[in-house]
Amino acid sequence: MTMIVTRCARALAALAAGAAICLVAPTVQAQANFPNHPVTMIVGYAAGGATDIVARLLAKSLTQELGQTFVVENRTGANSNIGAEAVTRAAPDGYTLYVGSIANTINMTLYSKLNYDVNKDFAPIGMMASVPNILVVNPKVPINNVKEYIAYAKAHPGKLTCASSGSGSSIHLSCELFKMETGTDILHVPYRGSGPAVGDLLGGQVDSMFDNMPSSLPHVRAGKLRALGVTTLKRVNFAPDVPTLAESGLPNFSVESWFGLMAPKGTPPAVVERLNTALNKALKDPELRAIYEKSGFVLPPEDNSPKAFGSFIAAETVKWAKVVKTANLKAE
Repeated sequence: MTMIVTRCARALAALAAGAAICLVAPTVQAQANFPNHPVTMIVGYAAGGATDIVARLLAKSLTQELGQTFVVENRTGANSNIGAEAVTRAAPDGYTLYVGSIANTINMTLYSKLNYDVNKDFAPIGMMASVPNILVVNPKVPINNVKEYIAYAKAHPGKLTCASSGSGSSIHLSCELFKMETGTDILHVPYRGSGPAVGDLLGGQVDSMFDNMPSSLPHVRAGKLRALGVTTLKRVNFAPDVPTLAESGLPNFSVESWFGLMAPKGTPPAVVERLNTALNKALKDPELRAIYEKSGFVLPPEDNSPKAFGSFIAAETVKWAKVVKTANLKAE
């Protein structure tokens, strides 16, 4: 009787093991074949802004690298929080990705309640680019440099307007930091993305903006906007004639925006690694690098691993928490 029971137990164990193999094998195979259908990259801002521009550049490159279409989908609102939340609810299989930005680290402190944690609810893949911000004004505004901008703001408190891509964005915080360091009263006008903000700046509905350089630089070159200064400590080689705010009387002024690829938490490490490898390979393409140089994007650091990007996101969260708290900012 004991022998019969033992044989039955062994048979059941063998069946269970076989079933487990049957369940695991398709998952492993699916990861090995990733991607085998189109991938969606969600951007939390409107089309035309810097986040959207870099997303579409890399979507094209990733499509070429991995042989499946990478589609950019814009889900705007709440300073990119709507898009971020949508990705955290997506299946963690690598087919729904998020184009994160500096704003997501700022939002951690700016919003009293968020439905996601940028450090816990995403699997970092890698940085895509960074950009300096650039202070630009509509040419009809009687301002030609940073000193005149400060003088005008002080002479007309609360009258000079400064557009942004949304409350809490790096564009907004650049303006707030400027106000803090210069003691000026400038009216912040938030938009749903850099594209609509730049559109109104070109039309004269707003006076100025600390925009991400890629979305405003073409208008500066065309003479439709006037550049006053960049927010890096050193001049950038793709706009060498534009002075830094540091050399214009604000020695410690430094703000750079960044953009990176993320997946929902729980995405298989093999899928994350495949996406990271494809991303870094795409970033080495001479054609893409030429576009970056022309458009004002800066390449990621040499160590662009998922781990390094995750550590960077954590450090940015701490950095901007101090700025938001010091300025006593709250989401509008």
